[in-house]
This record gives sequence, structure tokens and C-alpha cells, in this order.
Amino acid sequence: MAEQHAVLIPASPLPHSYACARSLSKHGVHTIVAAEDERLPTFASRYCDESVIIPSARDDLLAYKNALLGIAARPAVKTIIPIRPQDPYVLAKYRDEFEEYVSSVVPPLESLRTVHDRLQLAEAAANAGVPMPETRLLDEVDNWDPELLVKARFNLLADEYVDSYAPNESEIVKTITHLQPGEQPDLETIREEMNHTPIVQEYVQSSDEYVFGALYNHGKAVATFQHRQIRGNSYTGSGGVYRETVDIPELEEVGRGLLDELEWHGLACVEFMEDAETGEFKVAEINPRMWQSLACAVHADADFPYWYWLQAGGRLDLVEPGYTVGVGSHYLYGEAEHLLSIVREESPLVETPSLVETGWEIARSCYEMPYFDYLRLDDPFSFIREVRNIGN
Repeated sequence: MAEQHAVLIPASPLPHSYACARSLSKHGVHTIVAAEDERLPTFASRYCDESVIIPSARDDLLAYKNALLGIAARPAVKTIIPIRPQDPYVLAKYRDEFEEYVSSVVPPLESLRTVHDRLQLAEAAANAGVPMPETRLLDEVDNWDPELLVKARFNLLADEYVDSYAPNESEIVKTITHLQPGEQPDLETIREEMNHTPIVQEYVQSSDEYVFGALYNHGKAVATFQHRQIRGNSYTGSGGVYRETVDIPELEEVGRGLLDELEWHGLACVEFMEDAETGEFKVAEINPRMWQSLACAVHADADFPYWYWLQAGGRLDLVEPGYTVGVGSHYLYGEAEHLLSIVREESPLVETPSLVETGWEIARSCYEMPYFDYLRLDDPFSFIREVRNIGN
């Protein structure tokens, strides 16, 4: 009997790796889940057909790449799904090595740099006529009176982007500093903390935040998806932990417009803010991989893991795009982080919500929309593993 085709999922503790394993295993694909921590929640899932311990991408990017390459060399493995921030970078930079064994759906390194570098992304957005907050290098700011944010220039710090990094080094910098109007930060201290020269962006008072998810094939949209982010890991904004699917024509227009301008290939998670004053959808960033809130898309029948698998296998004709509007999903650990952020964090630009009212909102939405990223009655052990990890 012929060996079953397999997919390699370089997993993280976040629930999108679980959503990938669940989706593809249900389609009869042998799932190989790889991570550096044996306590990974996805390892405990019935949909994880095989688990492999590999080096950490944070500790040694080349060792991580070589471990993925070793698994990809198995005859049954047909593709690798980009989950972690380092995955599309590794797959693009070492494309020739990986394509000897598997087919992956990632953009060329030049295109990848455009979305990883928020300065280049701002230029691409301007060329596409898509609004984006004013973005400058930290060293170029001469007026600190407006409401401003300091954030990393790059989604991923690596040697192709920052000269001080060696090929085996990578780092994710998620720090966002909210500045009081007129407050000038210590530039040298910020550069040292972020290990590069970051950017300064105008703060946009948003009425809502959205994700525009997409799968592209050499500049043409294969499938798209939208959700509204109702809560993030922090009340000041971050990865979505409760979201509901929407279908907004204007959001579709700007999302496609930007990715068309980039002649995109592969996955894209485009984060937008709806400007409370103008109503414009303004680009925050693009993540060229599966996104944290993927479970919401899959639950709404936007099966991006399977669609990616079909595209990697040259079977785009089997992709049936579309999804159900009004479907929500909770990442329960993230909901707890949201509550803790109200107690622990403070921003001069974002009003702190009521802890009690937010707690009631979370409880009500869990009752009205009882769908969860990890907590599943037909597969409880991933959620149990995550709870145990929190306790430890």
C-alpha cells in the first residue's frame, strides 16, 4: 500500500498550529508536528499523527532550518506550512534546498522583505493607494507633539535585514511604546533595547480592528477572508483572542489592492485599523504566514490549511473559497491575558477599560458564541495540556 502523504507543521504554543493539524488530519493528511518543547499543546491532540522535537528557531535559526530540512527529505512529506514568524523567511532564503524535497507556497525573499520591513510596506501601501499611518525611522522624527507609537521596523530581525545579526540568529521584537504628546524618548536606549533602529508611527484612534486573510497564487487571489477583532491579548491592541467573521466590501478592496500591488504569493494576514475619524481602513502590518486566529477562519469554513495543501500540490481547481459570516472564536488563555493587561498595563493613548465590565463581556460572548480555539469536546487533551503548562 502506498505511503500516506504528509505535511510538516512547525508548531508554536499558539492555537493556529492546532487548527492546521486538526484541519489537515480530518482531510486524511498525515500531520507531522515539530517543535522544541515536548509540552506543546498540539502534541496532545488526536489530530497530531506524529510529533518531532527540533531546535528552537530563537536559539539557532540554522539548526532549526536544518531540522526542518531533515524532516522535509522524507519521501511522504509534500509541503511545510509556515506557522512561526521565521518559517516563511527560512523557506524563502533557503528555497533551493527545500524545493529539492517539498513544494512550499511562500513569496520570494525580496517580496518578503517588503512586508517584514514596515518602511517598505508603507511605500508599497502608498503606491497601491491604501491608507497606512505615517511611518518614519526613529532618527528622522523632528516633531514629538503628535500622538505617536514606537515599534520595531521589522516583523523579524534576521541577517538579511539587520547587519548585526548572524545567519543563525533571529529575534521577534513585539514591544510597542505609547508616547505622551510632546514626550521625546531616549533614542539610544530604545535602539539598544530593540537591537536596531525602530520606527515611529502616528497613533490612529480606531473604532475597530480587522484581519484580512488571503491565499495568493503569483499575484492572483485564491481565497480571502475577514474578521473583526473584538479583543486582543492586551486592551491596547495585539493578536486577536476573540473575533467574529465579517464581509465588508471596502475592506476587501483595500486588502486585495495592497496584495495585488505586491504581486503576492502565498499566505498573508493583513491587519487593518478602522480610523474612528475618517472611516478609512489603515494597514497596520502584514504577517506572511498562518495567523494566530486561524481557528476562527476554519470554523467559518475558510479552510486555509487545506487550501494551502491543495495549492502546494498543484490542485488549485479543488479550492472552494468562501466562508460563513457571523462566526466567532475564543482563545481562552488570550482572554485571560486581556483581563490581566487591564490590571498590569497603562497607556497614555488608550483609555483603560473596566475590569468588571470586560469580564462580563467575555463571559457573555463565551455563552453566546461557545466556540474555542483549543477547548474541544471531541479533542480535549490539547486544552488540558495548555492548562497544565500555565500551572507549571
